[in-house]
Amino acid sequence: MSTVATETASPAFSPLYQQIKALMVRDLQAGVWRPGEAIPSETELAVRFKVSQGTVRKAIDELATENLLVRRQGKGTFVATHAEQTTQFRFLRLQPDDGVASGTQRRFIDCRRLRAPADVARALGLRSGDAAIQVKRVLSLRGSPVVFDEIWLPAAPFKGLTAEKLSGYRGPMYGLFESEFGVRMIRAEEKIRAVAAEGQAAELLAVPVGAPLLSVERLSLTYGDKPVELRRGLYNTAAHHYRNELS
Repeated sequence: MSTVATETASPAFSPLYQQIKALMVRDLQAGVWRPGEAIPSETELAVRFKVSQGTVRKAIDELATENLLVRRQGKGTFVATHAEQTTQFRFLRLQPDDGVASGTQRRFIDCRRLRAPADVARALGLRSGDAAIQVKRVLSLRGSPVVFDEIWLPAAPFKGLTAEKLSGYRGPMYGLFESEFGVRMIRAEEKIRAVAAEGQAAELLAVPVGAPLLSVERLSLTYGDKPVELRRGLYNTAAHHYRNELS
């Protein structure tokens, strides 16, 4: 058995490049390579892991496909970050009917520490009554409010998060989570349904009570598929649409 195989918890039948990929994810999770930083070259990694350069390349290809790494022609391979312009709105799929989204503004309504409701605790893997942080914000495109988000975060990893810190950070929220709290959103699962506007949502989105909205419930996960954010968004799609690419 190879040295790599004995260092991982992967089954013996796991392809070698998958074992290398698992070791690289472990280093990403441990912060050996930080978001935005270059990782070692394929040659250096091949020497480190005692495998061929082709095996390393295949592992990197998968990590790039999963948006954990980003290849830059002539520069190398970098740890993906939500702070980059090209990726900071990767999870926002709402676009104007007449073109690409631009002129995004956000307004934070509230940020408070609460006991997690039972459904939130289940989604985030907390015990009922554990502390959580609730954030409410409105996202506007071209000056019109289009998204009202209610965001729940486990309190422990986000100790010190305040409305002032959220409002003062110029980049996207996920960029703040990376840089200030060391929490990186890797992937997300969503549930989408149609609902009628009511109460606070109708007021903040400037639509009549009963107007149709798109409800998007997103569970964002970090390394190891650990849930770290539950986001319940209400989208006004009167002049926008939810766009997704399937491949």
